[in-house]
Amino acid sequence: MSPYRLLTTAAAAAMIVCPAIALADPPSPPAAAAPSAPPPAAAPALPSIPRIAAGPDLYETAKASGQFTILIKAIDATNLKSTLTGMANITMFAPTDAAFNALPPDQLAKLMTQDNLPALQRIILYHLVGAPVDSSKIKGAKGPIQTAEGSPIQLDGSNSVLMVNNADIIQADVHSTNGSILNAIDRVLVPPDSPFASALRPAPAPATSAPAASGTQ
Repeated sequence: MSPYRLLTTAAAAAMIVCPAIALADPPSPPAAAAPSAPPPAAAPALPSIPRIAAGPDLYETAKASGQFTILIKAIDATNLKSTLTGMANITMFAPTDAAFNALPPDQLAKLMTQDNLPALQRIILYHLVGAPVDSSKIKGAKGPIQTAEGSPIQLDGSNSVLMVNNADIIQADVHSTNGSILNAIDRVLVPPDSPFASALRPAPAPATSAPAASGTQ
Protein backbone atom coordinates (compact mmCIF):
# COMPACT_ATOMS: atom_id res chain seq x y z
CA MET A 1 0.00 0.00 0.00
CA SER A 2 1.26 3.45 -0.81
CA PRO A 3 2.47 5.49 2.22
CA TYR A 4 0.74 8.53 0.71
CA ARG A 5 -2.90 9.48 0.91
CA LEU A 6 -4.79 11.41 -1.69
CA LEU A 7 -5.98 14.83 -0.67
CA THR A 8 -9.61 15.07 0.31
CA THR A 9 -11.78 17.52 -1.58
CA ALA A 10 -11.64 19.97 1.33
CA ALA A 11 -7.85 19.79 1.52
CA ALA A 12 -7.47 20.21 -2.21
CA ALA A 13 -9.81 23.18 -2.19
CA ALA A 14 -7.88 24.76 0.67
CA MET A 15 -4.71 24.64 -1.44
CA ILE A 16 -6.33 26.65 -4.23
CA VAL A 17 -5.88 30.09 -2.75
CA CYS A 18 -6.22 33.18 -4.89
CA PRO A 19 -2.67 34.38 -5.65
CA ALA A 20 -1.78 37.92 -6.48
CA ILE A 21 -1.16 38.07 -10.21
CA ALA A 22 1.95 40.16 -10.62
CA LEU A 23 3.47 39.38 -13.95
CA ALA A 24 6.43 41.50 -14.96
CA ASP A 25 6.28 43.58 -18.10
CA PRO A 26 8.96 42.58 -20.62
CA PRO A 27 11.91 45.01 -20.85
CA SER A 28 11.42 47.91 -23.23
CA PRO A 29 13.53 47.81 -26.40
CA PRO A 30 16.16 50.53 -27.03
CA ALA A 31 14.78 53.82 -28.30
CA ALA A 32 16.89 53.89 -31.48
CA ALA A 33 14.90 52.80 -34.52
CA ALA A 34 16.32 51.13 -37.60
CA PRO A 35 15.61 52.98 -40.85
CA SER A 36 13.73 50.04 -42.34
CA ALA A 37 12.63 47.13 -40.16
CA PRO A 38 11.98 43.74 -41.78
CA PRO A 39 8.38 42.52 -41.68
CA PRO A 40 7.52 40.54 -38.53
CA ALA A 41 7.83 36.79 -38.74
CA ALA A 42 4.59 34.91 -39.08
CA ALA A 43 3.33 33.35 -35.86
CA PRO A 44 3.89 29.57 -35.73
CA ALA A 45 0.82 27.52 -36.55
CA LEU A 46 -0.81 26.07 -33.44
CA PRO A 47 -2.63 22.75 -33.34
CA SER A 48 -6.21 23.18 -34.49
CA ILE A 49 -8.85 21.99 -32.06
CA PRO A 50 -12.62 22.45 -32.18
CA ARG A 51 -13.89 25.47 -30.30
CA ILE A 52 -14.55 24.60 -26.66
CA ALA A 53 -18.00 25.54 -25.36
CA ALA A 54 -18.35 26.96 -21.86
CA GLY A 55 -20.05 24.83 -19.23
CA PRO A 56 -21.13 25.44 -15.64
CA ASP A 57 -17.67 24.71 -14.20
CA LEU A 58 -14.19 23.57 -15.23
CA TYR A 59 -14.93 19.86 -14.95
CA GLU A 60 -18.11 19.93 -17.04
CA THR A 61 -16.53 22.28 -19.59
CA ALA A 62 -13.59 19.92 -20.12
CA LYS A 63 -15.76 16.79 -20.13
CA ALA A 64 -18.31 18.11 -22.63
CA SER A 65 -15.56 19.17 -25.02
CA GLY A 66 -14.46 15.59 -25.67
CA GLN A 67 -10.86 16.77 -26.10
CA PHE A 68 -9.78 16.15 -22.50
CA THR A 69 -10.80 12.53 -21.84
CA ILE A 70 -7.45 11.57 -20.30
CA LEU A 71 -7.47 14.67 -18.09
CA ILE A 72 -11.00 13.83 -16.93
CA LYS A 73 -9.92 10.25 -16.18
CA ALA A 74 -7.01 11.59 -14.11
CA ILE A 75 -9.26 14.04 -12.25
CA ASP A 76 -11.71 11.26 -11.39
CA ALA A 77 -8.92 8.91 -10.28
CA THR A 78 -7.42 11.53 -7.94
CA ASN A 79 -10.67 12.65 -6.29
CA LEU A 80 -10.46 16.18 -7.67
CA LYS A 81 -13.83 16.30 -9.43
CA SER A 82 -15.61 17.92 -6.49
CA THR A 83 -12.88 20.54 -6.27
CA LEU A 84 -13.35 21.54 -9.91
CA THR A 85 -17.14 21.49 -9.76
CA GLY A 86 -17.41 23.21 -6.38
CA MET A 87 -14.97 26.10 -6.76
CA ALA A 88 -15.56 29.28 -8.75
CA ASN A 89 -13.17 31.88 -10.17
CA ILE A 90 -10.23 29.52 -10.67
CA THR A 91 -8.20 28.68 -13.78
CA MET A 92 -7.10 25.42 -15.32
CA PHE A 93 -4.38 25.16 -17.94
CA ALA A 94 -5.84 21.99 -19.43
CA PRO A 95 -3.70 19.55 -21.45
CA THR A 96 -5.55 18.05 -24.39
CA ASP A 97 -5.63 14.33 -25.12
CA ALA A 98 -2.93 14.94 -27.74
CA ALA A 99 -0.74 16.47 -25.02
CA PHE A 100 -1.13 13.41 -22.79
CA ASN A 101 -0.61 11.04 -25.71
CA ALA A 102 2.69 12.76 -26.47
CA LEU A 103 4.05 11.48 -23.13
CA PRO A 104 6.02 8.21 -23.14
CA PRO A 105 3.24 5.55 -23.14
CA ASP A 106 4.85 3.52 -20.36
CA GLN A 107 5.09 6.58 -18.11
CA LEU A 108 1.48 7.61 -18.72
CA ALA A 109 0.30 4.10 -17.85
CA LYS A 110 2.52 4.13 -14.77
CA LEU A 111 1.06 7.45 -13.62
CA MET A 112 -2.43 5.98 -13.71
CA THR A 113 -1.60 3.10 -11.35
CA GLN A 114 -2.85 3.14 -7.77
CA ASP A 115 0.60 3.57 -6.26
CA ASN A 116 1.30 6.70 -8.30
CA LEU A 117 -2.02 8.49 -7.85
CA PRO A 118 -0.50 10.93 -5.31
CA ALA A 119 2.07 12.00 -7.91
CA LEU A 120 -0.67 12.25 -10.54
CA GLN A 121 -2.78 14.38 -8.21
CA ARG A 122 0.11 16.80 -7.73
CA ILE A 123 0.52 17.04 -11.50
CA ILE A 124 -3.18 17.91 -11.92
CA LEU A 125 -3.00 20.51 -9.13
CA TYR A 126 0.03 22.02 -10.88
CA HIS A 127 -2.32 23.00 -13.72
CA LEU A 128 -4.68 24.90 -11.39
CA VAL A 129 -4.46 28.54 -10.31
CA GLY A 130 -6.72 29.98 -7.63
CA ALA A 131 -7.73 33.06 -9.61
CA PRO A 132 -9.25 33.79 -13.02
CA VAL A 133 -6.37 34.16 -15.51
CA ASP A 134 -7.46 34.99 -19.05
CA SER A 135 -5.37 36.08 -22.00
CA SER A 136 -5.67 39.76 -21.10
CA LYS A 137 -3.63 39.09 -17.95
CA ILE A 138 -0.93 37.23 -19.89
CA LYS A 139 -0.47 39.26 -23.08
CA GLY A 140 2.49 41.62 -22.90
CA ALA A 141 3.69 40.26 -19.56
CA LYS A 142 5.95 37.52 -18.27
CA GLY A 143 6.39 36.03 -14.81
CA PRO A 144 5.51 33.27 -12.33
CA ILE A 145 2.19 32.56 -10.70
CA GLN A 146 1.50 30.15 -7.84
CA THR A 147 -0.41 26.93 -8.47
CA ALA A 148 -2.60 24.80 -6.23
CA GLU A 149 0.23 22.25 -6.11
CA GLY A 150 2.45 24.81 -4.39
CA SER A 151 5.04 25.35 -7.12
CA PRO A 152 4.81 28.30 -9.52
CA ILE A 153 4.30 28.08 -13.25
CA GLN A 154 5.78 30.62 -15.66
CA LEU A 155 3.35 32.58 -17.83
CA ASP A 156 4.77 34.24 -20.91
CA GLY A 157 2.80 36.67 -23.06
CA SER A 158 5.78 38.51 -24.50
CA ASN A 159 5.42 36.85 -27.92
CA SER A 160 2.55 36.24 -30.32
CA VAL A 161 1.94 32.75 -28.88
CA LEU A 162 0.95 32.76 -25.20
CA MET A 163 2.81 30.14 -23.16
CA VAL A 164 2.81 28.50 -19.75
CA ASN A 165 6.14 26.87 -18.93
CA ASN A 166 7.07 25.07 -22.18
CA ALA A 167 3.46 24.66 -23.35
CA ASP A 168 1.61 26.76 -25.91
CA ILE A 169 -1.87 27.97 -25.02
CA ILE A 170 -3.76 26.72 -28.06
CA GLN A 171 -7.19 27.98 -26.99
CA ALA A 172 -7.68 30.59 -24.28
CA ASP A 173 -10.49 32.28 -22.41
CA VAL A 174 -13.12 29.54 -22.15
CA HIS A 175 -15.19 31.11 -19.36
CA SER A 176 -17.36 28.77 -17.31
CA THR A 177 -20.57 30.21 -15.96
CA ASN A 178 -19.21 30.10 -12.40
CA GLY A 179 -16.37 32.49 -13.29
CA SER A 180 -13.66 29.87 -13.81
CA ILE A 181 -11.48 29.84 -16.94
CA LEU A 182 -10.11 26.97 -19.01
CA ASN A 183 -7.04 27.56 -21.18
CA ALA A 184 -6.21 24.56 -23.40
CA ILE A 185 -2.50 23.73 -23.71
CA ASP A 186 -0.47 21.40 -25.91
CA ARG A 187 1.83 19.87 -23.26
CA VAL A 188 1.42 18.33 -19.82
CA LEU A 189 3.00 20.46 -17.09
CA VAL A 190 5.01 18.60 -14.45
CA PRO A 191 6.17 20.06 -11.10
CA PRO A 192 9.98 20.33 -11.05
CA ASP A 193 10.22 18.23 -7.88
CA SER A 194 7.85 15.49 -9.09
CA PRO A 195 9.33 11.96 -9.16
CA PHE A 196 8.14 11.92 -12.80
CA ALA A 197 9.82 15.21 -13.75
CA SER A 198 12.72 13.60 -15.61
CA ALA A 199 10.69 10.81 -17.21
CA LEU A 200 8.06 13.23 -18.55
CA ARG A 201 10.47 15.94 -19.67
CA PRO A 202 10.04 16.65 -23.40
CA ALA A 203 12.71 15.04 -25.55
CA PRO A 204 15.28 17.50 -26.95
CA ALA A 205 15.10 18.36 -30.60
CA PRO A 206 17.29 16.01 -32.68
CA ALA A 207 20.69 17.42 -33.52
CA THR A 208 21.32 18.35 -37.10
CA SER A 209 24.00 16.16 -38.62
CA ALA A 210 27.02 17.98 -39.96
CA PRO A 211 27.48 17.63 -43.73
CA ALA A 212 30.06 15.07 -44.78
CA ALA A 213 33.46 16.53 -45.60
CA SER A 214 34.25 16.67 -49.28
CA GLY A 215 37.55 16.50 -51.06
CA THR A 216 40.34 13.97 -51.31
CA GLN A 217 42.68 12.92 -48.58
